[in-house]
Amino acid sequence: MKILITGGEGQVGRDLQALLSQDFEVVALGKGLLDISKEEGIARALQEHRPGLMVNAAAFTKVDACETERDLAWKINAEGPGLLGWACRKRGLPLLHLSTDYVFDGAKSPLECYVENDPTGPLSFYGLTKLEGERQILGSGVESLILRTSWVYGIHGANFLKAVLKRALSGQALRVVNDQWGAPTWSHRIAVQIRRLIRSESGGIYHAAAEGATTWYEVAREFFDLMKVEARLSPCTTAEYPTPARRPANSRLANRRLINEGLSEMRDWKEDLAAFVTQYRDRLIEEARAS
Repeated sequence: MKILITGGEGQVGRDLQALLSQDFEVVALGKGLLDISKEEGIARALQEHRPGLMVNAAAFTKVDACETERDLAWKINAEGPGLLGWACRKRGLPLLHLSTDYVFDGAKSPLECYVENDPTGPLSFYGLTKLEGERQILGSGVESLILRTSWVYGIHGANFLKAVLKRALSGQALRVVNDQWGAPTWSHRIAVQIRRLIRSESGGIYHAAAEGATTWYEVAREFFDLMKVEARLSPCTTAEYPTPARRPANSRLANRRLINEGLSEMRDWKEDLAAFVTQYRDRLIEEARAS
């Protein structure tokens, strides 16, 4: 089977391409080759490559920038998935789409997780656009699988871990919020989970986040310990570190359907973070110093 991946230059897209290429014929297109907000571009890509499955990893993921660049965020995160859905339905092609924990309002206690059928209520424009993307896909009637994940990091592109590492190596002090709960999820692990789901021919909405729960501050502290990097790190509250976009206080996702159906490939966040650092420590430091 041939798989067409959109967002092929992103964190998940690049890990997906590397992993799925071991078992499938894969075409991964970055935004320069496929703009998912352009109906004609989607049609052209499907006509040229004739895949048996489309995986949409394209998104505008800069949460704060979405508050000001609303037209662009809406086109990519909301309208784009809808266009993909209609195009895939027309050709009888299944669509696997990546979504986010930020579709929830975070009002649950940090002791609780969100499950797939919990009511949504995004706090940010980013979350709103991602939720609308889900709705447009479902509204298109395409055979689909929507995979919500959280706090993504990986070796490709920009992410929280790379940002704090760069600041620590430059000697800057870091204040990191310690009252937002979730789980950092490795992009490679997401790719492994997607491969399993493709083989299972499943559908509907699934959650796929790292197991366990933590805060951004604890993530940073664990990361620096694993990296063996000295950092001037201190915790703060969300109120003490205001951002343009509101974040949910709790965006923990329960991988309920994956577990109940015997499909889960997810691991504890500390286990995956340790594996990530073991594999990429030198490269991470080199990139941080170069930038």
